[in-house]
Amino acid sequence: MSNGKASSSKSAFRMECAVGIHIQASPEKVWKLLAEAEQFTQWNSTVAGLEGRIALNEKIKLRSTLDAKRTFKLKVSVFVPPSKMVWEDGFAPLFKGVRTYTLKKRADGSTDFSMQEVFSGLMLPMIAGSLPDFKPNFEQFAADLKKAAEKN
Repeated sequence: MSNGKASSSKSAFRMECAVGIHIQASPEKVWKLLAEAEQFTQWNSTVAGLEGRIALNEKIKLRSTLDAKRTFKLKVSVFVPPSKMVWEDGFAPLFKGVRTYTLKKRADGSTDFSMQEVFSGLMLPMIAGSLPDFKPNFEQFAADLKKAAEKN
């Protein structure tokens, strides 16, 4: 799934959205964009604000353009440069959101990027209807990342 089109799936206690895109840049260059909090909003039109340091076990505060009034307090639970990063929020087993960024280097030095968000928990059936359609947002995120990484 590297065509930049998002997919989604849903069951009673699990909802997922994912996107993948091929980027003509090294994983290191793509990673630098993903890991520098102070630059995040300059290339990413889906994020209204990001505060904190993106590093293992750090807490960051993110405001999405989907709901700019709400601040998500996320923990960076996995940080493996330049291949994988995970941000999470919530309290299992009630409700949890986990976003995973994965970068895979191709033989030609370019990158396959994927982003997946999984919402799960006992409260999901009660709030799933109030969650937005994440697919357009995911597609824009991937397109913005590709455009920024392929500059120069």
